Amino acid sequence: MQIFRGLQGATRAQRHGASAGCAVTIGNFDGVHRGHQAMLALLINEARHRGVPSCVMSFEPHPRDYFARLAGRPDAAPARIATLRDKLSELERCGVDQAVVLRFDERFAAQSPQAFIDDVLVRGLQARYVLVGDDFRFGARRVGDYAMLDAAGAAQGFDVARMMSYEVHGQRVSSSAVREALAAGDMARTAALLGRPYAISGHVVHGRKLGRTLGFRTLNLRFAHAKSAAMGIFVVQVHGLGDHPLAGVASLGVRPTVEDAGRVLLEVHCLDWPAGMDTEAAYGRCISVSLLHKLHDERKYPSLDALQAGIAQDTADARAWWARPRGPETGAAQARAA
Repeated sequence: MQIFRGLQGATRAQRHGASAGCAVTIGNFDGVHRGHQAMLALLINEARHRGVPSCVMSFEPHPRDYFARLAGRPDAAPARIATLRDKLSELERCGVDQAVVLRFDERFAAQSPQAFIDDVLVRGLQARYVLVGDDFRFGARRVGDYAMLDAAGAAQGFDVARMMSYEVHGQRVSSSAVREALAAGDMARTAALLGRPYAISGHVVHGRKLGRTLGFRTLNLRFAHAKSAAMGIFVVQVHGLGDHPLAGVASLGVRPTVEDAGRVLLEVHCLDWPAGMDTEAAYGRCISVSLLHKLHDERKYPSLDALQAGIAQDTADARAWWARPRGPETGAAQARAA
C-alpha cells in the first residue's frame, strides 16, 4: 500500500500512474472496525471495476482532537482506539491500494465544501468515484453534505455513493461503539465489532528497568496518543518474538504508582520467554500485542512492595486464564490472533 503524508505526493501519483484517478473514501477510520471493512470492500470492488487504485483519505490529528484543543477542552477529544501505525496496517490488510493522511489544522478546517471538492477531490486526487458514510459531513462548519457532494459529482464528472450503517446483532457498528466496549473492558464485544482481537503494535523501547527490579521484566511500547480507549491490566498474546505467539499479561495506562505522567505506556510481561532468545534482543523490534481479557483497571499501590505483590497476582491470574478450557468462539478468536 502506498502511503502519502499530505496531498502533493498523492497528486503526483495520480497524474503519473498507469490509470489516472482513483476511487476514494473519506473518514477517520479509527479502529478499522467491521463497518469500515464493509465500506472498504465496496470501495475496492468499485476501484477494480473502473481500473483505478482504491484510496482512503484520513486525517491526523483527528478533527475532534483539533476542535477540542481549539476550545481549550482537550479532555473532550475522543479516546483513540488505534495508533496511526495500526490504522494504516489494517487498511493495508483490507487490500487498500493507497492511503492519504492529511493534516487537520486551521487552514483545512476553514476550507469551504466547494473548495474541498475542487482542490482535494477533483484536482488533487482526480477522483472518479467517492464513497462516504451515511453521516458524512465536510467543509467549514460541516455544512457540506451528501446531497451537495452528489450534485458536484454529477456536474464535475465523478460518481458518488453512500453506504448506510453496518449492524452486528441488530446494533450499529461504529468507532463510538468500539470505544464503549473497550472502556467497559468487554474484549469479546470489542472483537465482535472489530472482526478480530483488539491489538496494539509498536517498537519495543527502553523503560526505567523497574520491572527487572520487581522480578517481572517487561516489553515497553508507547501509545502515541494522550487518551487510549482501553486502559487497565489485560491478559495478552504477543506476536513478533520467536516462531509462535507468546502468552502474557500487560498494563496499559499511565503507571500511577511509579509515574502518573499522563503518558500512556503498554508494558507487557511474557509468561514464558522464547527458548534461546536473549532478553535484550527484543529492543527495537516491532511487535503486536493482542488484548484478550481484562483483569481489572489500573491501581495505584501504596508502595513498590504492594505493586510487586499486585503484579504477581496479575501474573497468576493470567496463567489461570490461559489454563482454562476454551470454547469454540474463544478458540476461533485466538486462532485469528495467532
